[in-house]
Amino acid sequence: MSSTNRTLVKAAGFLMLAQLVSRILGFFRETLIACFYSQSSATDAYNAAFILPDLLYWLLVGGVLSAAFIPVFSEYIAKGEEKEGWRVVSSVVNLIFLTLGLLIFIGLLFTPQFLRLMVPGFETIGNIGLTINLTRILLIQPLFMAVSGLIMGVLNSYKIFWPSALGTVLYNVCIIFFGTILANPAKPESISGFAVGVVVGAFASFAVQIPALRKVGVRYYPIIDWHNPGVRRIGTLAVPIIISYSLNQIQVAVSTNFGSLLPAGSITAVWQSYRLFQLPVGIFALAIAVATFPTMTEQAALKQWDKLRQTISSAIRMVVFITLPISVGMIVLRFPLIRVLFQHGYFTAQDTLNTAIALFYFALGISSQSVIQILPRAFYALQDTWTPVILGIIAMAVNILAMYLLIGPLAHGGLAFATSIAAFVNMILLLGMLRRRLGQMDGRAMFWTSVKSLVASLFMAGAIWVWSEWLTLLIGVRTLASLTVLATGTTIGVVVFAGMAKLLRMGEFTQAMGLVNSKIGKR
Repeated sequence: MSSTNRTLVKAAGFLMLAQLVSRILGFFRETLIACFYSQSSATDAYNAAFILPDLLYWLLVGGVLSAAFIPVFSEYIAKGEEKEGWRVVSSVVNLIFLTLGLLIFIGLLFTPQFLRLMVPGFETIGNIGLTINLTRILLIQPLFMAVSGLIMGVLNSYKIFWPSALGTVLYNVCIIFFGTILANPAKPESISGFAVGVVVGAFASFAVQIPALRKVGVRYYPIIDWHNPGVRRIGTLAVPIIISYSLNQIQVAVSTNFGSLLPAGSITAVWQSYRLFQLPVGIFALAIAVATFPTMTEQAALKQWDKLRQTISSAIRMVVFITLPISVGMIVLRFPLIRVLFQHGYFTAQDTLNTAIALFYFALGISSQSVIQILPRAFYALQDTWTPVILGIIAMAVNILAMYLLIGPLAHGGLAFATSIAAFVNMILLLGMLRRRLGQMDGRAMFWTSVKSLVASLFMAGAIWVWSEWLTLLIGVRTLASLTVLATGTTIGVVVFAGMAKLLRMGEFTQAMGLVNSKIGKR
C-alpha cells in the first residue's frame, strides 16, 4: 500500500471512529433529554426551536461546503495557486458571514411571528413562549457552525481531518454537560440548558480547529469579489445542492407544523424515531454511496457505460441487502430498542408506545431512503445536478400531501409514514430517470436481490418475534431485560438472515463474507 493510501486509510479510520463516538454521545444526549423531560410540551418546544437555525445554516452553508467549497479550494492548492485560493475563500467567508449575520438579526426580531406561522398549535398548548426563547438562544449557533464548517473545508483541502472530527465529539459533550447541570424536571424552561450547550458546543467545534488553521497559514482578505471565477464556480455548483437541503428543511418545518396540532409530545416522538430511522442510513448506505462515487465519476468521464451501470446496480443491491433486514428487525424489536435507549427517569411506557408507532412507519422506508443516498450521486457523476432537485421537489409535494391525508387517521404515525412514502416515490422517480439516461439498469438483478432479501428478512422476523415474545414473558420489560431481548434477538436475526441468504445463493452475502474474511485475514 502506498504512503498516500495509508494516510487516507488512517484518516478514514479516525473519522469513522470519531463519527461512531459522536453518534453514541448523540444518543446519550437524547436519552438524557427523554429521562429529564419525557415527551412533553417542553421537548416539543426544544425540537421546534431548531427549525429556523437549521434552515439558515443549510440555506447558506451546508450546500456550499458539500458541493463546491472543498473541491474548488482543493483544486487551487493542487495547482499551486494558494494565494488565489485564499482570495476565493475570503470572498466566500465574508459573503456568507455578512448574509448569515443579517438573516440571524432579522430572525431574532421576528422569531415570534415566524414560530406562530410554523407551530400554530403551540399557542393552544401554551409553550410558544418557551419555543421563542429557545429559538433565540439557538440562533447564535449558525454563526459558529458556519465558521467551523468553512474552516473544516479549508483543513480538509489540506488533508487535515482530525480537528473537525474532534469538534463533532466536543459538540455533543458540551450539550450533555450544560444540559445535565442546568436540568430541573420540575421546571420545563430548564431545558434551555441543552440549548445553551448547543451554542457552546458549536463554539468549541470552531475553536478546536484554530490551531490547525494557523499551522497551514491563514491568508485572510477583507474582500467580496463577485467577479472572481472561483467564487462564481462555487455559487454555480452549490445552488442545486442548497435547494435540495432547503427542501429537506421545508419538509421538517411542515411536519413540525402538523405535529404542533397534535397532543403534547408528538413532535418529540417523531424526532426520536427519526433519529433511529437515520442511523442505518448514515452508517451503511452513506458509506457505500461515498465509496462508490469516485468510481462512478471516473466511469462516466471515460464513457464506460456498462461498467457504470454495473457499479450503480452493485451498490444498490448491497444497500438493499444490508438495510432491508435492519428495517424488518427494527420493526420487530422496536419496543426493547426504545426501552433501552429512552425509557428512563420521566420517560414512561406510554412514551415508548408513541415512539414505537412512529418508528414502525419510518422503518418501512429505510431501504428506500438508503438507495436515495446512491442515485443522486449517479446523476452527479453524469454532471447533472438538477434532475435530483426537480425530482426532490415532486417527492416533497408527495410528502406534504401524504402528511395532510394521513395525520387524521394515523396522528403522528402519519407524519412518519408520509416520509417513507415520499422516499419510495423519490427512489422510483430517480431510478426511472436514470434508466432513461443509461438505458438498461440491471433491473432484473436488483429485483431478485430485493425479493430474496425480503424473503430472508421475513424468515428472520418470524424467528426474532417468537424468541422475543417468549423471552419478554419470561424476564419482563425492565432495562436489563429489554437489553437482553434486544441483544439476543439481534444475534438470532443475524444468524437466521445469513443462513437464508446462503440458502438462496445471494451474491451479496458472498461479497460481504469475503470482505469480512479478508479483514480478519489481515490481522
